[in-house]
Amino acid sequence: MKSIKELYRIGTGPSSSHTMGPRKAAEMFLERHPEATSFQVILYGSLAATGKGHMTDVAILDTLQPHAPVEIIWKSHVFLPFHPNGMTFKALNANKQVTDEWTVFSVGGGALAEEGKARNVSKDIYDMKSMSEILAWCKNTGKSYWEYVEQCEGPEIWDYLAEVWETMKAAIHRGLDAEGVLPGPLNLPRKASSYYIRAKGYKDSLRSRGLVFAYALAVSEENASGGKIVTAPTCGSCGVVPAVLKHLQESRYFSDARILRALATAGLVGNIVKHNASISGAEAGCQAEVGVACSMASAAASQLFGGSPAQIEYSAEMGLEHHLGMTCDPVCGLVQIPCIERNAYAAARALDANIYSAFTDGHHRVSFDKVVEVMKQTGHDLPSLYKETSEGGLAKNYQQM
Repeated sequence: MKSIKELYRIGTGPSSSHTMGPRKAAEMFLERHPEATSFQVILYGSLAATGKGHMTDVAILDTLQPHAPVEIIWKSHVFLPFHPNGMTFKALNANKQVTDEWTVFSVGGGALAEEGKARNVSKDIYDMKSMSEILAWCKNTGKSYWEYVEQCEGPEIWDYLAEVWETMKAAIHRGLDAEGVLPGPLNLPRKASSYYIRAKGYKDSLRSRGLVFAYALAVSEENASGGKIVTAPTCGSCGVVPAVLKHLQESRYFSDARILRALATAGLVGNIVKHNASISGAEAGCQAEVGVACSMASAAASQLFGGSPAQIEYSAEMGLEHHLGMTCDPVCGLVQIPCIERNAYAAARALDANIYSAFTDGHHRVSFDKVVEVMKQTGHDLPSLYKETSEGGLAKNYQQM
C-alpha cells in the first residue's frame, strides 16, 4: 500500500475524481506539451455524464486554456473497460494535426492511473495490506494501528497530518460562517450555520448530535462551493472524518496529538479499502465514498475512546457494512443532493458504531476484510446508472418538492 498522504489530499472541491484528478491530468499533459497550439479533451463515462455538475470542464479549461484553445468532447455513454472515469488528452499543432494523445483515468481520491501501468509511481511503504494481518500484528506486539502507520511512514507523517487537521478545521470554520446558496441550478441553501446555532440551544445528546451534523455540513458545503478541503477519502465524503474528530476534541478535550493518531488510524482503514477495493463512486457507488468515510471515522472514534485493536476493527467494519449497496446518484450531477446530507448522517453513524463496539469485546463473525471484499463485488454488480452517472435513482426525473 502507498502512503496515507495519497489518501489525505489537500485540494479544492467539489469532486476528487471529477475535479482534482482531471485538473492534475491537464497539468501533467500541459507540462509535456507546452508547444501545442490547441488541445482536445475527450471525457468518457461518468466523467462526461456528471462532469458539468462536478466542474470537470472548468478544472481542465482553467489549466489548459490560458496556453491554447481547448475543445472538450463529452461521450457519456462510452465506458472504457479499465475504469468509468476515462479521459483522452490530444495535443494539436498549427495544422490541426494530433502530435500526441494520452488516455488516463481518474480512479478516485484525486489519483490517476493508466491501463497496463502501475497506478502510482510512488513506492509501496506498507508491507501488510489487510486488516486481519495488521490486527494480528497489533495483538502480537501490543501496539496500536497508529504505531504501525508511524513505523511505515516515518515520524515525518505527523507534520503532514498536522497540516491535514488544520485544513479540516479551517474548512469547518469557514463553512459555519458562510451563508447563502450553493453554486448550481438546485439553488440549495447552506445549512451548517443554522444547524450550529440551533444545536447550541439544545442540551446534552441533542446538542451533541446537532453539532456533529453542523460540522459535517460545513465541510461538505465548502466542498460543494469549490473550497479547500481534505479528501477523506474523497471530496464527496470529506465532511465525515473532520466532523467526528472536531466534535470529540471539543466535547472530550482530546489533545491534538491524540487527534493526529486517530487520523493515522482512519487513514490506514481508508488505505486498506483503497488498495483492496475502491474509493471511487464511479467504480463502486457511494458505499466506496461515504461508506468508507464512515468506516474511517468509526475507527478514529473508537481509538480516541480507548478501544482495543479488535474493537477498533469492529467499529470500522460496522461503519462500512451498514453502507453496503449505497448508490451514487447525485441530482443534476452536483455534489449536493444527497451527498451533503449523507456526510452528516454518516458522521452520526460513525459515533454509533463506536458506541456499539465499545459494548463488546471486539469479537464478531464478519471481518472488516470480508466487508471490503463484499463492497468491491457489490460495486461491480451495481448498474452504471447507480455509479455517478446521474441516470438513475434519486437523480432520475428529479423534481423540486
